[in-house]
Amino acid sequence: MIQIKNNIINIVSLVLINFMTIACVSCSSSDDATTTTDTTDPTDPTSNETVSVDASLFLTTDGSVTITTVPCTLSDGTETDCYQIVSTSTPADHNMGPWCPDSISDTAEAGGIWLENGLVYDVDGAFIENMSTFYNDNTWQMYDASGNIYKTLTEDDCANAANPNVGAEYENYCVECLPSYVADLTQTYLIPITPVAQTSPVSFGSPGPPGQATTGPSVRGLAFNGVRFDAPAPTDAILGAYTLAPFDDAGGHINLAAGYHYHAATGVSTQLAQTDNHAAMIGYAVDGYGLYAQLDANGDEPTDLDECRGHTDETRGYHYHVAAPGTNSFIDCLNGAYAL
Repeated sequence: MIQIKNNIINIVSLVLINFMTIACVSCSSSDDATTTTDTTDPTDPTSNETVSVDASLFLTTDGSVTITTVPCTLSDGTETDCYQIVSTSTPADHNMGPWCPDSISDTAEAGGIWLENGLVYDVDGAFIENMSTFYNDNTWQMYDASGNIYKTLTEDDCANAANPNVGAEYENYCVECLPSYVADLTQTYLIPITPVAQTSPVSFGSPGPPGQATTGPSVRGLAFNGVRFDAPAPTDAILGAYTLAPFDDAGGHINLAAGYHYHAATGVSTQLAQTDNHAAMIGYAVDGYGLYAQLDANGDEPTDLDECRGHTDETRGYHYHVAAPGTNSFIDCLNGAYAL
């Protein structure tokens, strides 16, 4: 009887111990879940670790880009350090042009691209030949009876045709400004070394003096080759004057004030592949946050982008993804302060 009683006591004790152990584990798991809940907002640049600008990613070997550290004041009044980037706007990683084909018989290799309604079109001879049909306007006739395309040939032509007040003498001209016209031009940009997040988005200004506008920056960011990602090209004004100012296959063209600059990210300039199949890095926005391609290695676009086209992950912190090339845009606003 004593042995049976002891066995019963041992069994009861074991059951109680197991019950208490389960209860404690359950309690511990509940506490851990409470203390480790991830409250990070993928669209909030203040909710995750900030990743500073890596100046070594810029292509400085050929001298087209130089970088120094200088004190600077940001748009929110922050006193900090910035990278001062001086660029000749001459890409070290790809050739510039071509832009305008010579003849309506030319293939796509002889011309650049045009951005229309979110799509990218090759500016080949056939595109020029069919512009009246493409735009449903018989005024378009950008070639002579022999099929030779009218295009700007001198720096004066470039200055006169690539401005908002195009004269009638340039109607039906393909505008092609050449790198030799801006060979001595340099641009200077300031980018905060460590981004400073803002509580509300910062709007871009309209284009003004190089790199700045009256109410905010017009430049969206810089590629690793020092060429700037610019404000949208004024395509309506260009077409309204019955001119065409194509971009090259890299999404860039030249004007005499800005030099060579991009209006689309087409994948030609340097892209840094990511080991986790995330979209490749293509540069930095002017607030210091990273700029990445639109699509990842699987061809997918993030679904959680905020109004500026940014979001956060554990590897890159807050960063932006540029828009599709055909949109004539990159990002829609800034979530960080920019240098004044």
